[in-house]
Amino acid sequence: MDEKELIERLRQGDESAFRWLVNNYRNRVYHTVLNLLQNNKEAEDAAQETFIQVYQSIHCFREDASLATWICKIAGRKAIDKLRRKNTREKWTNWWGKENKQEEVFEHPGILTENKEKASILFKAISSLPEKQRIAFTLIKVQGLSYEEACEILQQNIKAVESLIGRARSNLQKLLADHYKQRHD
Repeated sequence: MDEKELIERLRQGDESAFRWLVNNYRNRVYHTVLNLLQNNKEAEDAAQETFIQVYQSIHCFREDASLATWICKIAGRKAIDKLRRKNTREKWTNWWGKENKQEEVFEHPGILTENKEKASILFKAISSLPEKQRIAFTLIKVQGLSYEEACEILQQNIKAVESLIGRARSNLQKLLADHYKQRHD
């Protein structure tokens, strides 16, 4: 089924077209939100919320980007919303003095067993970046989106996103250098 036909069938409420869309975009959406959220349960929720929004908003799709880009944009925003809610909850929890949080170790399902330790160190460093740097870096360097797609999701211009990536790289180099220096001291 080509994209035009799919969009038209979705706009008509065709359930089989929606099932086809979910089956064919499920992995891309899930990995987009997983890379941002670094939590399987949160990623499943965000992916589900993404498809609900796609179903509800398909009539608003202007077709000035591909359907895949539009869906990834929705997924990215769902993940960003979850991150912001989580950060707000953590701030309140810390403010009220109830900080008994166990540090979760994120293990990406796509990483080979022999690379899990390195990936864990990298994802921990990425998660310590400031929010906008973390999101931009994850979208472009981890997820593999283009700068243009990341600009749409972040609602930033190309120069701003390039700057975020540059600062993220610099911060990651410092964080990882510090980590390896401490391990060898």
